[in-house]
Amino acid sequence: MNGHDISLVVAGVIGSGVAIVHGALTQRLLVKPTLELSIPSLARKLIPGLLQFSTFNWFVSGIALVAVAFAHEWETKFAVGVLAASSYLFGALGNLWATGGRHYGWMLYGVAVLAIIYGLSG
Repeated sequence: MNGHDISLVVAGVIGSGVAIVHGALTQRLLVKPTLELSIPSLARKLIPGLLQFSTFNWFVSGIALVAVAFAHEWETKFAVGVLAASSYLFGALGNLWATGGRHYGWMLYGVAVLAIIYGLSG
């Protein structure tokens, strides 16, 4: 395992770690209060899944980045890296825009994107 592979592992750990914190905060601050409102049953079923979709995506992307660091095929690393980086970049830009930069999430996912880029450059 070289420095580029370690960079993919670091990006995966950052991504999955932020996803776990994001999921807990989303559940506590968004899902629970929303479900306490008087809303139709279909919405009650859809809201948790929709609000936690990005959490799931980021967590699985992180696990995939850690796993792919041990792969030997560059094409596999590239495919997983591009998918994870695009998801993390979208999250970072959305977070930066929504919070005006007053939140650490965009910085962490920005670092993860840079780590993926470095990991794929080797």
